[in-house]
Amino acid sequence: MTHLEDRLSQISAERLAGMRRGIEKESLRALPSGALALTPHPPALGSPLTHPHITTDYSESQLELITGVHADAEGCLTEITEIHQFVYRTMALQGDERLWVGSMPCGLPTDETIPLGRYGSSNIGRAKSVYRMGLGHRYGRRMQTISGIHYNWSLPGVGSDEYFALIRNFRRHSFLLLLLFGASPALCGSFVEGRDHGLQPLAPDAPHTMHLPHATSLRMGRLGYQSEAQAQVAVSYNSLHNYGASLHDAMTRPYPPYEAIGIRNLGGEYNQLATTLLQIENEFYGTIRPKRVIHTGERPLHALRERGVEYVEVRCMDLDPFEPVGINAQTMRMLDIFLLHCLLAPSAEDTPQEIAALGRNQHRTAAFGRQPGLKLERPMAGDRLREVPLVEWADEVLQQCEPIARWLDAACATAGDGAARRHGDALAAARRALQAPATLPSARVLATMQHDFAGSYTAFVRALSEQTRANHMALPWSREQQSRCEAAALESLMRRQAIEAADTMDFESWRRAYLDPSRLQG
Repeated sequence: MTHLEDRLSQISAERLAGMRRGIEKESLRALPSGALALTPHPPALGSPLTHPHITTDYSESQLELITGVHADAEGCLTEITEIHQFVYRTMALQGDERLWVGSMPCGLPTDETIPLGRYGSSNIGRAKSVYRMGLGHRYGRRMQTISGIHYNWSLPGVGSDEYFALIRNFRRHSFLLLLLFGASPALCGSFVEGRDHGLQPLAPDAPHTMHLPHATSLRMGRLGYQSEAQAQVAVSYNSLHNYGASLHDAMTRPYPPYEAIGIRNLGGEYNQLATTLLQIENEFYGTIRPKRVIHTGERPLHALRERGVEYVEVRCMDLDPFEPVGINAQTMRMLDIFLLHCLLAPSAEDTPQEIAALGRNQHRTAAFGRQPGLKLERPMAGDRLREVPLVEWADEVLQQCEPIARWLDAACATAGDGAARRHGDALAAARRALQAPATLPSARVLATMQHDFAGSYTAFVRALSEQTRANHMALPWSREQQSRCEAAALESLMRRQAIEAADTMDFESWRRAYLDPSRLQG
């Protein structure tokens, strides 16, 4: 019995049944032409400040749809599908917009024209908008319009130290997820206009479509959520204490280029929340985050330090444009297997040298993941690195996942939920895809784009967006569902008004109090 199998055998079927997951799915609102919709967030969807399931991410034009916590993939997909149905029906009543089903954005206007999310006149609402203004000044607004799916995952009985061990292994092996599920090998040229991007035109008839022939996820590469400033944030995942200290330092350390931007402009309007390296916790980019549900007004880092890690948020998943809600149950089951592997496998402490190598691996896989013979840097004993073939390393990880898939299927069979063999099937599909790279989502995107859409990214995503919209509009929809969704939207508007009415402090005083470093302590 291997170390991993021994640890797995110590997890009871009851604990495995307590595994929970949820998804947060981002999508831009787009016009039929493929251009970004510049209209306000539809009021009939409720308040993005207070609605538990329908909000906005960076832009006013970027919806974020959020499920609750679910015991299985099917329950999660049922809920996110219903949220989509309400959104599509509401949008159909108010105009001719649709959700863009690709991770890389639709046709974008000039950077300053991309609308920031608006959350009302309360202090917390204003802070959300000012934070986004700061992101725009620091990184540009275009970068923030990328969309993806976040997968939230937990297992009963796992403490903070174990979650950080999981995170370290996840960062080592997340190249596998980029390869298997990356679906953004091409983009609209408006996204990189004026930038040194290194991409190639996909076809002579589609000069505005840029790509890399072996890319898996441009979203997770150098053109995606990247920042030279954040490269200075040496975050350690060896413990909650070390992680907290790293983030604390980044949120309290002045950064001269951001000090030059200033808190306010000459007209008195806010440019950003703070002039530190990070304005707040969410500004720190990563493929995975330790998370904790926070109390009203609480700083996320304080919640983590005070009560420990409650779940992890996987942030490296692209939208799958071929799937109605951007992800399917088989992919979710593979994520469950993979996360259990990360939890149970031995997890050495990270080092600055390894962290740098993992960053290079991520960029290499994102840009060249399907390139035959591609090699990654694998950490070895004694802080050494050895180049190994990506496919060889990936196959080794998938082999180690086999007992986990069997264990999960056995637990499902014991529970009588009819899901026996589904985890085994998900793993088998991953292994087949690894050996047949032409079947990977990123390869399918390029092939379909070239074969059916003359190499046009915009035409490809427009067509799939129309198809997805039609499919959701054709699904059964009851009066009870409509009434329930309308009631949730109305309640969110009332909650936002109550928050605004309860404010007694001016915004500048509130901002200073919220950013007080003492509020980051545990």
